[in-house]
Amino acid sequence: MKIKKKKISFRDKRGCIADILGKEHIEYITLITSKKGAVRGNHFHRYSVQYNFIVNGRMKLFSRMPGEKTKTVVLKKGDLAFNPMREEHALLALENSEFLVFTRGPRGGKNYENDTFRLKNKLI
Repeated sequence: MKIKKKKISFRDKRGCIADILGKEHIEYITLITSKKGAVRGNHFHRYSVQYNFIVNGRMKLFSRMPGEKTKTVVLKKGDLAFNPMREEHALLALENSEFLVFTRGPRGGKNYENDTFRLKNKLI
């Protein structure tokens, strides 16, 4: 798991422009809303990488690479989290939240379940 803070690329009297991702090939962009207390994930992807960008709210990210200890971090508006292939991950909405998921690999659209492997030992 890697966390990045968005950086303002341009600012003027109209507002700001912030690049969320740069020089990344993305195949799917998904908008997810979660009510406070909702759990998302508790799975991993063998061949897909995933970025989670918090649009609104706060979420607690749990992640674990095979054979390692679970890591946690609280994500808030503007945070971008990266989950590489095979990293187990789950999100807990600490308040009503919206986030974008940017994905590269077979996890997406009609093929979502083809590269989504549910955890027997859930992170949350």
